[in-house]
Amino acid sequence: MNFRAAAVVFAIMVLCLLPDAGAAQDLKRVPATRAEIKMSFAPLVKQSAPAVVNIFTRKVVATRQFSPLFNDPFFRRFFGEGFSAGPRARRRVQNSLGSGVIVRENGTIVTNHHVIEGADEIRVVLTDRREFEAKLLGSDPRTDLAILKINPGRERLPFLEFRDSDDLEVGDLVLAIGNPFGVGQTVTSGIVSALARTQVGINDLNFFIQTDAAINPGNSGGALISLDGRLIGINSAIYSKNGGSVGIGFAIPSNMVRSVLAGLTTGGRVRRPWFGAEGQTVTPDIAATMNLKRPAGILISEIYPTGPAARAGIRVGDVVTHIDGHEVNDPEALRFRIATRVIGASVRMKILRKGRLHKSKLSIESPPAIPAPATTELSGAHPFAGATVANLSPALADEMGTDIMAVGVVVREIRRGSTAQRFRFEPGDIIKEVNGAEVKTVARLQQVLARPVKRWRLAVLRKSRMMRLSIN
Repeated sequence: MNFRAAAVVFAIMVLCLLPDAGAAQDLKRVPATRAEIKMSFAPLVKQSAPAVVNIFTRKVVATRQFSPLFNDPFFRRFFGEGFSAGPRARRRVQNSLGSGVIVRENGTIVTNHHVIEGADEIRVVLTDRREFEAKLLGSDPRTDLAILKINPGRERLPFLEFRDSDDLEVGDLVLAIGNPFGVGQTVTSGIVSALARTQVGINDLNFFIQTDAAINPGNSGGALISLDGRLIGINSAIYSKNGGSVGIGFAIPSNMVRSVLAGLTTGGRVRRPWFGAEGQTVTPDIAATMNLKRPAGILISEIYPTGPAARAGIRVGDVVTHIDGHEVNDPEALRFRIATRVIGASVRMKILRKGRLHKSKLSIESPPAIPAPATTELSGAHPFAGATVANLSPALADEMGTDIMAVGVVVREIRRGSTAQRFRFEPGDIIKEVNGAEVKTVARLQQVLARPVKRWRLAVLRKSRMMRLSIN
């Protein structure tokens, strides 16, 4: 074969290997038919919108009316000093609005906790303009979720099925449905801008879907749905400098919603799983110190004895990188992955230990109520008189939202007008030391407080900050 013939054969082979130009044009082309031009989200909206409701709440608040006349000596002379004792309280009705999603055909509705917080009356309006009085089945401030129930009689209401939020990917198309600014039900479209946003600071279990679908005040509690018409999130908050949408909205993932729904509709409270260990984000400096290829995972710094992590063989210094195949790069992500699992199940973990990869299985369980709380209201001549205290256990710490690894005596309530209130102690404070004596139980605290002293030296832990006080 001469050179020219060989060149021709080579050119034919190259042309055969090139992609079909017609096939490439089929991927991107101008709509060619009337049906293609009319493509829209309308069928999806007709299917999903009836399951999204408007929520109106009313609560009575007391306000005090102040007047400069209270300080006028002329009026004091004629009406007496009692005239200046203080303003009179007036009661007024405060209205607010939000959105909700019907998740069961019997009228079970999911919304945000902040939508119904403190409400004396909750009313739900369907898309067909029917109104129902709603009953609050339960609320979970830590996830900013609440469950309502209306009574539609024998009628089966339209509802949205859940979709696994772990299947979402950045770039997926989504629709947000709600009642922004009270103008009525509104639909906006966008994409998933980011997943696993954990530094938002909206609730204790930060883990959000970020979307650029327009979300505004009044959208709270509304639906974020995928293009198959299923619920993937509850719209919860926006980032804004002026109160309006700037394309940064946050939704609570459906997996968390399902977990809270199951707890509040069965046992009346959320049984939150726990990990039994604490850790910190692996920073570039930590990664360099540990000879890691890149900063990733959670560096375990503390383990609760006999807890799930301890029984799974996790040690201080381990780096947890994955839970059930999902990366965890900060403590909030780890807590979310554990919190969305069912009590009694187990999760698979990947752990780095001294540069080597290990696999482990962790059992999902509720935090134990050990030791027993021994709840007691303190009395006597000491700074804590009027405070109700209890032995701190992992279960009580989870209930109160305090450090689940902490040990000691926690303040549960403060009686109004008491000595403890005067010294500004707060529910959630953990009493660690009194006059140099370590306090681990209520009984020990009562023993120490029974000793008469001229000066009290106290160590109290408040939100991870140790306060040392000296009181005469």
